Amino acid sequence: MRLLSMLLTMSPVVLGAAVNMLMTKTAFFQKHKSPIDGGKTFRGKRIFGDNKTWIGFLYYILLCAAAQVLVGLLCRGFQLDSMNRMYAVHENRLPYNLLVGACFGLAYALFELPNSFLKRQMGIGSGGHRKGVTGVFFFILDQIDSLIGCAIVIGIFTDAGFSELVLYILLGAAVHILVNLLLMALHARKSL
Repeated sequence: MRLLSMLLTMSPVVLGAAVNMLMTKTAFFQKHKSPIDGGKTFRGKRIFGDNKTWIGFLYYILLCAAAQVLVGLLCRGFQLDSMNRMYAVHENRLPYNLLVGACFGLAYALFELPNSFLKRQMGIGSGGHRKGVTGVFFFILDQIDSLIGCAIVIGIFTDAGFSELVLYILLGAAVHILVNLLLMALHARKSL
């Protein structure tokens, strides 16, 4: 039951991020994408790279907000508020859901940036991978970077303790891998 509660609580993030990945393939996105770093460099290397865009950043916020509202409506309709940790302390209402969803999206997007910066500084291109210990490190970091930000959001809006937040990160990493595999099967993603 706890696993289902955690999955329900995280579902807006999963849904928002998955739809964001699909949206990046649209002509509208391609036409309007502009790198956050503006093509600028630090020590001769790109700061974040071409894959971190302003429209993608905005999409995360809007899509996670919309997903949180949808999950809130479904929880209310199916009387699942008590299973969703986001409603343990706060009432399931539209303004609250918009705020939480926007915070999820903002945290997700922000917490991806340090990883991108580190990869660019190490000469790993956008979407690129390394082998060995460095490859394992970045594979793990790719799975949890944004989830750390989302766990902080859960910590702010709920009474979840540190160990529970760590479980959210671990569960989120597993879900992240599964969603990436699905997106690969749909040809919306090239690699894990």
